[in-house]
Amino acid sequence: MTSANKASFRVAVIGAGASGIATAVYLQRAGVAFTIFERAGDVGGTWRDNTYPGLSCDVPSHLYRYSFAPNAEWSHEYSPAAEIHAYFRGVAERLGIIDKVRLSSEVTRAEFVGDGMWRITTTQGDEGLFNAVIAATGVLHKLVLPDIEGRDSFAGTFFHSSRWNHEVSLANKRVGIIGTGSTATQILPAIVDEVASVSLFQRTPQWIVNVPNNPFPEEKKRAFRDEPQKMAELYDHLNNLFNQRFAASLVGENDAGLAEMARACRQNLEDNVHDPDLRRRLTPSYQAGCKRLIVSDKFYPAIQRPNAHLVDAKITQIEPAGIRTADGLLHELDVIVYATGFDPFAFFRPAVIVGRDGVSLNERWKESCQAYRSVAVPGFPNLFFIGGPNSPIGNFSFLRTAEVQIGYVTRLVEMLADGMHREIEPTQEATESFNAEVEQAIKHTVWVTGGCTSWYFDKQGKVVSWPWSYGRFEADLKQPRMEEFKAA
Repeated sequence: MTSANKASFRVAVIGAGASGIATAVYLQRAGVAFTIFERAGDVGGTWRDNTYPGLSCDVPSHLYRYSFAPNAEWSHEYSPAAEIHAYFRGVAERLGIIDKVRLSSEVTRAEFVGDGMWRITTTQGDEGLFNAVIAATGVLHKLVLPDIEGRDSFAGTFFHSSRWNHEVSLANKRVGIIGTGSTATQILPAIVDEVASVSLFQRTPQWIVNVPNNPFPEEKKRAFRDEPQKMAELYDHLNNLFNQRFAASLVGENDAGLAEMARACRQNLEDNVHDPDLRRRLTPSYQAGCKRLIVSDKFYPAIQRPNAHLVDAKITQIEPAGIRTADGLLHELDVIVYATGFDPFAFFRPAVIVGRDGVSLNERWKESCQAYRSVAVPGFPNLFFIGGPNSPIGNFSFLRTAEVQIGYVTRLVEMLADGMHREIEPTQEATESFNAEVEQAIKHTVWVTGGCTSWYFDKQGKVVSWPWSYGRFEADLKQPRMEEFKAA
């Protein structure tokens, strides 16, 4: 490829959240031109969208950051949301990424038109042709509302946790929270002192590990500033603890770690919930680690406050005055908060992606979302995913996961940009072989053996996560195996 042709090579990156920004940094370092298309009016993804009271990351601050952008200024061991959003925006500004972002430009269609080229259409119109497309749309962005009879009949205020209405005061209000995941267990302690009452509507209790969120003293931050190596050492330590040892315990490669996790969760429950009946109602029937663990030292004290109520009777309907449960009780409320999570299988949707021979990815993934090593799909040349099907998910840093995938994808993009190939896509055989191996290995993970259902399961009942160690994930995505690709 001539230098003139290489200069015209362009990549479309979909999404300016955490993984989109990192993708741009890697492409910029590789000397590859790109444009980021972002649906919203600011960068930051989930940390832009979610602003509910009490929100902080459940991964330690010094692990939940880019490898290339250490930050000595984190205020707490587990960062508050606003700090994380400011961190991502700051990285994008400092490294010159922000100027390459097209805000308020949601990709509505990406169509492969042949000869290695994709046509991108956004809400702003036709954006032209690109040589490759990288979907960095994140995992948790499409909110889910429960299908409850009468949901829209409620006479008070209601909203999803990711669309928090800050114009509504909760002071002296009767608040209902539907859901018991990480979001709900952060919101309840944050509002319990403000509201008249708060009722938590629980379908399934959760295992909670007791971890305080201590502030970093100024001397600690000064040490990080003066000796950056200390941050690097802490990053490596936390990576080994969470992304290696903890991840191994979930996939059957660290039974001792899984047992210790279960012991810690049960001890937390026994030590900190004093009423035997409440403790019983808060005790899960499944193995710890089967669902994403909740990290909190505040939830158990908060749910035992006089104005906090755990409601574990099934919701039958929502009425103008509140929520009615299967025991016949009407729980009168002023505000309902839906802490009911997201669709983790939305990926690129609602955009339409059309590959070779006019086949859409929605058609391809109609039965189950399957990809080659989580990053590519046969029939969709030069299309790559960050956080695609079977990416490692759980209580560890998605930023580390994203960087592994971004490094791998960047190597493939460089082959295209350097003129080694015009089109690259995985073979059908390699993709089927990989997914068959996943299906066998997943049976031995705690997500399947632990006795629960979770958002890790797709509609066909398959767990769509990485079923092996994190070390294998890093090794498998270190270098592309070109014998498993069709390259033209």
